[in-house]
Amino acid sequence: SFGKRFSRGPALSLGSLQEAARSRKRDEFSLIFVDDLDMTHNFRLLMKFGLGLFLAGSASLMLVGCDKAPSRNSASASQDHLARIKSSGELKVGLEGDWQPFSFHNEKDQLVGYDVEVAQNLAKKLGVKAKIVEGPWDGLFAGMDTGRYDLVINGVDVTPDRAKTYDFSTPYAYDRTVLITRSDNNDIHSFNDLKGKTTANSIGSTYQEIGEKYGAKVSGVDTLAETLQMVKNRQVQATINASTSYGDYMKHRPDEPLKIAATMDKVTEYAIPMKKGEDNASLKKAIDNALQEMKNDGTLSKLSVKYFGADLTKPN
Repeated sequence: SFGKRFSRGPALSLGSLQEAARSRKRDEFSLIFVDDLDMTHNFRLLMKFGLGLFLAGSASLMLVGCDKAPSRNSASASQDHLARIKSSGELKVGLEGDWQPFSFHNEKDQLVGYDVEVAQNLAKKLGVKAKIVEGPWDGLFAGMDTGRYDLVINGVDVTPDRAKTYDFSTPYAYDRTVLITRSDNNDIHSFNDLKGKTTANSIGSTYQEIGEKYGAKVSGVDTLAETLQMVKNRQVQATINASTSYGDYMKHRPDEPLKIAATMDKVTEYAIPMKKGEDNASLKKAIDNALQEMKNDGTLSKLSVKYFGADLTKPN
């Protein structure tokens, strides 16, 4: 019978059997749960290990990238100004655009002039294109200082003060400074007569400095046409400018009531300024060589005759 078959141990009640079954299930569940915990733990370890490898690899790549970046920057920084111009493929030139015949707009509103074509020929000699940017005279040097222009080609005359800050190319044209009054003015015959008189000149120009040097009260304006208009209208008594510019103005307006009252003995040399320093050493040499080639092959002489009516490429 059922009772005899289990007579060796104590008799178990139904409740005891059920509790034993539940205990067994708990043990099995515990084992499963422990196994799950072990697997979860191992998975987390693998994830941490893998993430560590990923982060380490990323850091290495970043370090490699950082190592390479300076080499590119240093390569660019190692280039001097001429090399950077050639790399960019353009020569940025600053000029006024309203100082005839050096640079002005013709009847078709095209920018033309002696300095415009000098700049274009120089760029060609350097193997690049000229990018000409117009601006007011009093901002041209600041634009070159900040890198907006590579060069200023604007009939810039060489002066001791400018030579302290800038290196200049060899001269590419020569001119003279003249004192201009109304035709009926009988009070001004020389620069010394400017003391106590009124003049009008471009702001920051050499001509403004000359007027102030001789004791004139100078009104600063933007263009040659404005200065001559002020003289004609008796707003000022005189103006100072380049002989070539005045001659070109009168060629197109021969009936204007103006005259040259005096001419300076000293010849004005027009040259191309650039910032001093080793960065521009090769550029200056290249510009000087190009200008010499343009003198030798007659390019400068032809341009001078075209715009000034005479060859101003030699001192006179």
